[in-house]
Amino acid sequence: MTAAPTPAAPDPVFAAFCAAGLWPGLGKRAAAELPGAGITSPDDVTATRLQKLPRVGTQRAERLFSSFLSAQPTYGVVELLVTAGLEAKLASSAADALGDDAARRLRDDPWALLRLPAVSLRDADRLAISLLPGADRSDSRRGRAIVVMTLRTAARDGHTVLPADLVVAALRAEGVADPAAAVLAAVESGEVLDHEPPEPEFDEDADPDELPEPDPALRMLSLGRFGMAEEAVAEGVARLAATAERIADPAAVRSVAKGLDDAQKAAVAQVLGAGVSLLTGGPGTGKSRTVAAVVKLLMARGSEVALAAPTGRAAKRLEELTDHPATTVHRLLGSQGFGGGFARTEEWPLDADVVVVDEASMLDVELTAALVEACPDGTHLLLVGDPAQLPSIGPGHVLGDLIDSGVVPVTELTTLYRQAEGGAIARLANAVRGGQLPPVDSPDREVVVVPASGSGEAARRVVQLVTDSIPRALRIDPRNVQVVTPVHRGPAGTIELNRALKERLNPGDGTVFGFDVGDRVVATANHLDIEPIGFANGEVGVVTGTGDGTLDVAFASGPVTVPNDALPDLKHGWAITVHRAQGSEWPGVVVVLPPEAGGMLSRPLVYTALTRAQQHLSIVHASGAALARAVREVDVRPRRTRLAQLLRENAG
Repeated sequence: MTAAPTPAAPDPVFAAFCAAGLWPGLGKRAAAELPGAGITSPDDVTATRLQKLPRVGTQRAERLFSSFLSAQPTYGVVELLVTAGLEAKLASSAADALGDDAARRLRDDPWALLRLPAVSLRDADRLAISLLPGADRSDSRRGRAIVVMTLRTAARDGHTVLPADLVVAALRAEGVADPAAAVLAAVESGEVLDHEPPEPEFDEDADPDELPEPDPALRMLSLGRFGMAEEAVAEGVARLAATAERIADPAAVRSVAKGLDDAQKAAVAQVLGAGVSLLTGGPGTGKSRTVAAVVKLLMARGSEVALAAPTGRAAKRLEELTDHPATTVHRLLGSQGFGGGFARTEEWPLDADVVVVDEASMLDVELTAALVEACPDGTHLLLVGDPAQLPSIGPGHVLGDLIDSGVVPVTELTTLYRQAEGGAIARLANAVRGGQLPPVDSPDREVVVVPASGSGEAARRVVQLVTDSIPRALRIDPRNVQVVTPVHRGPAGTIELNRALKERLNPGDGTVFGFDVGDRVVATANHLDIEPIGFANGEVGVVTGTGDGTLDVAFASGPVTVPNDALPDLKHGWAITVHRAQGSEWPGVVVVLPPEAGGMLSRPLVYTALTRAQQHLSIVHASGAALARAVREVDVRPRRTRLAQLLRENAG
């Protein structure tokens, strides 16, 4: 009797590729069943063999075979990573970042792996040792990559530049013997810009032999994309300021002056003359009323007006307040999808005499550069925002730098009008904006403080408020209540709160990618290329239908059918972070401040959270004395940028 042949040992690279979910369309269960069908290496993959898998017919087998072939660039990267002892799941991000020839690029330069945010220098060094015989710490490619990595890390914290001294210190800490050569290599690669220190100011009568030298400590380095974006903003602001012609005489403001105070009238008049102007102020100070007057006046004069905001909800609110169409900034500029740039540029500029952008504190430097470049000569640009809110998620400090530069006219509204209407939310928010945390005085329960002894109790209080107390006592439907928390992890973080709220508000098995009809979702990336309108990062919507691997979602900006490849960028959205909530408002908001948030609390974060509420605000307070200390003492960490300096230089 002949013994049955022993099945071949699985190819470790193939096994890692399948287990990491890198084969499009192949689920975990099917991946586990591959060896039983005799598929243990890439050479075994055929449509015929795939049909031997349970629940796989001819059509699905052909689709799986086709998707396996299309994933070969990723497979090539898996081969390199697994051989070096690294996780296979990094391959997908590497292929996205480095393109179809990612494997070849990594063989040429293993430290290119540092382009991925999840990769450490130690990981890249391991890959280099695996691929390059004799690789060492002094390799010029390694030094160049560390310069870029250091600047990328700073950019994730919002900085557009870093002092060269700090970059040199980072290089030395990683054993780079010649930091100057590493910086030079990074600059010569085009990825990094070297900004010489500005010339010091001096008296015209000073002795030429005794003129002060530029301070070498002020020499800055930036990633090229952010350095060029800041230069584009500064040049664009100067261009718009120089080419603007007066739209109307300031006396024209009288036609819309009813109900406006002197500062608000001045803001309207400012837009008529200035190429770029700013309108700032806290909640309840009449920014929206002023913008509505601007739009009314311009429309009466036949001007083309474009209204936009960074988020869909903010754009919808702007549209309702002005009775004029508004859209997101990305849609206004014709976003080409993930990483694809914009259709509206200086070659195809916006068709508007005046562009108004609300929630301008959320504008990062690259989006602002795209916006300014798309405004043709003579356009008037009005930015409306609150500099006391959190700065943009992306790098830069655009609104703050524009104010600090002193080259753009600014109207700050300070009179609190919402106070006359009750306004406990506005009163509390404005006190926090000024660094104070007063006792809440709200007999009508517009603001309620709910103390909790820890994260677990805070989470229970949140669920009780959303599902019972607020709907019962205040008649606000749970669909109109948003939970906002500073953290993702822990009992009072977004992950656990969403699980608990789904269980109570919309229980289900998660039929498509963990979602059911009726689930609230939040977008965590831009997918504006999905027809007809797509969705933007931070938009909150409700699942209205499910298809074969797709979801129908009603966002504030309109309905979207979300395809399978975009589903990973949706999360449950009953509870979202403060950063994701920025730019949106809801009738009812529950802000939860658990103990683990204590170290990250700051005045801008607390202020931004409180100002998301329109009618009712519940504060579940479990962070003890950290809250008052943060409001009193902790401003957001200053961002290193060059924009204010560049604005002044371009203004002459």
